[in-house]
Amino acid sequence: MWLEYILLFNLFSGIVVFCSTRKHLLLTLLSLEFIVLCVFLLLFVVLFNYGYELYFSLMFLVFTVCEGALGLSILVSLVRTQGNDHLSSMSLLSW
Repeated sequence: MWLEYILLFNLFSGIVVFCSTRKHLLLTLLSLEFIVLCVFLLLFVVLFNYGYELYFSLMFLVFTVCEGALGLSILVSLVRTQGNDHLSSMSLLSW
């Protein structure tokens, strides 16, 4: 019972950090990965408590890895074209 509340608190604190970081893309990606990790742990605890199969959590991890690889590729592309990862130097017209 307390584990769910702790995980929900971590999830909401990750959302607050995600909404407050507006300077660097790397910090935004790290906060997104923290949110995904909290959601995965919460999903694992709920599925384990109710006795369901854990195949859905494996599928969730596969999509998480794809999301992380996509975020890193965008970060590398931004650093190669702009020279830094500041979000203020990025424009939608340059993509």
